[in-house]
Amino acid sequence: MKKRLVGAVAAGALLTLALAMPALAALKTGATAPDFTAAASLAGKHFTFSLGEALKKGPVVVYFYPSAFTGGCDLEAHTFATEKDKFDAAGATIIGVSADSIERLDAFSADPKYCAGKFPVASDADGKVAGSYDLETVAAKPGMKDVRGVAIDHVFIPRTTFVIAGDGRIVATLSSETDHLRPDQHVKESLAIVQRMQAGKSH
Repeated sequence: MKKRLVGAVAAGALLTLALAMPALAALKTGATAPDFTAAASLAGKHFTFSLGEALKKGPVVVYFYPSAFTGGCDLEAHTFATEKDKFDAAGATIIGVSADSIERLDAFSADPKYCAGKFPVASDADGKVAGSYDLETVAAKPGMKDVRGVAIDHVFIPRTTFVIAGDGRIVATLSSETDHLRPDQHVKESLAIVQRMQAGKSH
Protein backbone atom coordinates (compact mmCIF):
# COMPACT_ATOMS: atom_id res chain seq x y z
CA MET A 1 0.00 0.00 0.00
CA LYS A 2 2.80 2.40 0.95
CA LYS A 3 4.65 1.66 -2.28
CA ARG A 4 1.48 2.26 -4.30
CA LEU A 5 0.85 5.56 -2.50
CA VAL A 6 4.39 6.74 -3.14
CA GLY A 7 4.00 5.82 -6.79
CA ALA A 8 0.74 7.77 -7.03
CA VAL A 9 2.33 10.81 -5.39
CA ALA A 10 5.30 10.59 -7.75
CA ALA A 11 2.98 10.33 -10.75
CA GLY A 12 1.08 13.36 -9.52
CA ALA A 13 4.28 15.34 -9.04
CA LEU A 14 5.49 14.48 -12.53
CA LEU A 15 2.13 15.46 -13.97
CA THR A 16 2.22 18.80 -12.18
CA LEU A 17 5.71 19.42 -13.52
CA ALA A 18 4.68 18.45 -17.03
CA LEU A 19 1.78 20.89 -16.96
CA ALA A 20 3.79 23.80 -15.58
CA MET A 21 4.04 25.33 -19.03
CA PRO A 22 2.31 28.22 -20.81
CA ALA A 23 -1.04 27.39 -22.38
CA LEU A 24 -3.32 29.23 -24.74
CA ALA A 25 -6.08 31.23 -23.06
CA ALA A 26 -9.19 29.06 -22.91
CA LEU A 27 -12.38 30.24 -24.60
CA LYS A 28 -14.12 32.78 -22.41
CA THR A 29 -17.61 33.24 -21.08
CA GLY A 30 -20.00 34.37 -23.81
CA ALA A 31 -18.17 32.58 -26.64
CA THR A 32 -19.93 29.96 -28.71
CA ALA A 33 -18.72 26.48 -27.76
CA PRO A 34 -17.24 24.65 -30.74
CA ASP A 35 -19.36 21.63 -31.63
CA PHE A 36 -17.57 18.29 -31.68
CA THR A 37 -18.05 14.56 -31.92
CA ALA A 38 -15.60 12.11 -30.37
CA ALA A 39 -15.14 8.43 -29.60
CA ALA A 40 -16.26 7.96 -26.02
CA SER A 41 -16.73 5.26 -23.42
CA LEU A 42 -19.49 4.83 -20.86
CA ALA A 43 -19.07 1.96 -18.40
CA GLY A 44 -16.52 0.46 -20.78
CA LYS A 45 -18.78 0.56 -23.84
CA HIS A 46 -17.97 2.62 -26.93
CA PHE A 47 -20.23 5.20 -28.53
CA THR A 48 -19.86 8.48 -30.39
CA PHE A 49 -20.46 11.52 -28.21
CA SER A 50 -21.97 14.55 -29.94
CA LEU A 51 -21.99 17.89 -28.13
CA GLY A 52 -24.74 19.15 -30.43
CA GLU A 53 -26.99 16.23 -29.54
CA ALA A 54 -26.26 16.58 -25.83
CA LEU A 55 -27.11 20.29 -25.88
CA LYS A 56 -30.61 19.48 -27.15
CA LYS A 57 -31.27 18.04 -23.68
CA GLY A 58 -29.93 21.02 -21.74
CA PRO A 59 -26.63 22.35 -20.35
CA VAL A 60 -23.43 20.37 -20.84
CA VAL A 61 -20.38 20.36 -18.58
CA VAL A 62 -17.34 19.63 -20.76
CA TYR A 63 -14.35 19.04 -18.55
CA PHE A 64 -10.89 18.58 -20.00
CA TYR A 65 -8.32 16.76 -17.86
CA PRO A 66 -4.69 15.68 -18.30
CA SER A 67 -4.77 11.88 -17.96
CA ALA A 68 -6.82 9.00 -16.65
CA PHE A 69 -5.29 7.08 -13.75
CA THR A 70 -3.40 10.03 -12.27
CA GLY A 71 -4.06 11.51 -8.83
CA GLY A 72 -5.98 14.72 -9.54
CA CYS A 73 -7.86 13.32 -12.52
CA ASP A 74 -8.89 10.26 -10.53
CA LEU A 75 -10.25 12.49 -7.76
CA GLU A 76 -12.08 14.69 -10.26
CA ALA A 77 -13.71 11.72 -11.99
CA HIS A 78 -14.70 10.14 -8.68
CA THR A 79 -16.25 13.43 -7.50
CA PHE A 80 -18.22 13.88 -10.75
CA ALA A 81 -19.48 10.30 -10.37
CA THR A 82 -20.47 10.91 -6.76
CA GLU A 83 -22.39 14.07 -7.68
CA LYS A 84 -23.88 12.73 -10.94
CA ASP A 85 -27.44 12.55 -9.57
CA LYS A 86 -27.31 16.26 -8.72
CA PHE A 87 -26.20 17.13 -12.25
CA ASP A 88 -29.04 14.96 -13.57
CA ALA A 89 -31.51 16.81 -11.34
CA ALA A 90 -30.26 20.09 -12.81
CA GLY A 91 -30.77 18.72 -16.32
CA ALA A 92 -27.05 18.80 -17.12
CA THR A 93 -24.89 16.33 -19.06
CA ILE A 94 -21.27 15.61 -18.06
CA ILE A 95 -18.56 14.68 -20.56
CA GLY A 96 -14.89 14.30 -19.68
CA VAL A 97 -12.31 14.80 -22.43
CA SER A 98 -8.64 13.80 -22.45
CA ALA A 99 -6.01 12.62 -24.90
CA ASP A 100 -6.13 9.10 -23.46
CA SER A 101 -6.74 6.31 -25.94
CA ILE A 102 -10.24 4.86 -26.02
CA GLU A 103 -8.81 1.63 -24.62
CA ARG A 104 -7.50 3.45 -21.51
CA LEU A 105 -10.84 5.20 -21.19
CA ASP A 106 -12.74 1.92 -21.34
CA ALA A 107 -11.06 0.87 -18.11
CA PHE A 108 -11.30 4.32 -16.54
CA SER A 109 -14.99 4.78 -17.34
CA ALA A 110 -15.96 1.44 -15.86
CA ASP A 111 -13.77 1.49 -12.74
CA PRO A 112 -15.92 1.99 -9.60
CA LYS A 113 -13.14 4.11 -8.06
CA TYR A 114 -13.27 6.68 -10.87
CA CYS A 115 -16.10 7.26 -13.39
CA ALA A 116 -17.97 4.21 -12.03
CA GLY A 117 -20.02 3.93 -15.19
CA LYS A 118 -21.91 7.10 -14.24
CA PHE A 119 -20.84 9.43 -17.06
CA PRO A 120 -18.87 9.17 -20.31
CA VAL A 121 -15.30 10.16 -21.10
CA ALA A 122 -14.15 10.97 -24.63
CA SER A 123 -10.84 10.46 -26.39
CA ASP A 124 -9.22 13.51 -28.00
CA ALA A 125 -6.04 11.68 -28.97
CA ASP A 126 -4.99 14.22 -31.60
CA GLY A 127 -5.85 17.24 -29.43
CA LYS A 128 -8.17 18.76 -32.03
CA VAL A 129 -11.11 19.19 -29.68
CA ALA A 130 -8.87 20.80 -27.05
CA GLY A 131 -7.39 23.07 -29.70
CA SER A 132 -10.84 24.24 -30.78
CA TYR A 133 -11.38 25.38 -27.18
CA ASP A 134 -8.01 27.21 -27.24
CA LEU A 135 -6.31 24.70 -24.97
CA GLU A 136 -2.70 23.85 -25.76
CA THR A 137 -1.57 20.29 -25.15
CA VAL A 138 1.70 19.46 -23.39
CA ALA A 139 3.89 16.47 -24.22
CA ALA A 140 4.34 13.78 -21.57
CA LYS A 141 7.78 13.49 -20.02
CA PRO A 142 9.72 10.35 -21.00
CA GLY A 143 9.15 7.52 -18.56
CA MET A 144 5.97 8.90 -17.00
CA LYS A 145 3.64 6.24 -15.58
CA ASP A 146 0.13 6.30 -14.17
CA VAL A 147 -0.96 5.06 -10.75
CA ARG A 148 -1.12 1.51 -12.13
CA GLY A 149 2.48 1.66 -13.30
CA VAL A 150 1.41 1.82 -16.95
CA ALA A 151 3.37 4.15 -19.24
CA ILE A 152 1.65 7.39 -20.25
CA ASP A 153 2.32 7.95 -23.93
CA HIS A 154 -0.16 10.68 -24.78
CA VAL A 155 -0.17 14.46 -24.49
CA PHE A 156 -1.82 16.29 -21.59
CA ILE A 157 -4.66 18.78 -21.81
CA PRO A 158 -4.77 21.49 -19.11
CA ARG A 159 -7.50 20.91 -16.53
CA THR A 160 -10.28 23.20 -17.74
CA THR A 161 -14.06 22.97 -17.37
CA PHE A 162 -16.61 24.65 -19.63
CA VAL A 163 -20.24 25.00 -18.62
CA ILE A 164 -22.26 25.34 -21.81
CA ALA A 165 -25.90 26.46 -22.01
CA GLY A 166 -28.38 24.67 -24.25
CA ASP A 167 -28.01 27.39 -26.88
CA GLY A 168 -24.29 26.58 -27.19
CA ARG A 169 -23.07 29.61 -25.29
CA ILE A 170 -20.25 29.18 -22.76
CA VAL A 171 -21.56 30.48 -19.44
CA ALA A 172 -18.44 29.65 -17.39
CA THR A 173 -14.82 28.67 -17.92
CA LEU A 174 -13.03 27.14 -14.92
CA SER A 175 -9.26 26.65 -15.05
CA SER A 176 -6.85 25.09 -12.62
CA GLU A 177 -4.09 27.25 -14.09
CA THR A 178 -5.72 30.67 -13.87
CA ASP A 179 -8.35 30.10 -11.18
CA HIS A 180 -6.15 27.81 -9.06
CA LEU A 181 -8.97 25.32 -8.59
CA ARG A 182 -8.37 21.86 -7.15
CA PRO A 183 -9.73 19.00 -9.27
CA ASP A 184 -12.74 18.46 -7.01
CA GLN A 185 -13.51 22.18 -7.03
CA HIS A 186 -14.21 21.95 -10.77
CA VAL A 187 -17.09 19.66 -9.85
CA LYS A 188 -18.39 21.84 -7.02
CA GLU A 189 -18.27 25.05 -9.07
CA SER A 190 -19.80 23.59 -12.24
CA LEU A 191 -22.59 21.95 -10.22
CA ALA A 192 -23.44 25.24 -8.52
CA ILE A 193 -23.60 26.96 -11.91
CA VAL A 194 -25.95 24.45 -13.54
CA GLN A 195 -28.15 24.48 -10.45
CA ARG A 196 -28.44 28.27 -10.71
CA MET A 197 -29.18 27.95 -14.40
CA GLN A 198 -31.98 25.53 -13.63
CA ALA A 199 -33.36 27.94 -11.05
CA GLY A 200 -33.41 30.67 -13.69
CA LYS A 201 -30.68 32.73 -12.13
CA SER A 202 -27.88 34.25 -14.17
CA HIS A 203 -24.29 33.16 -13.49
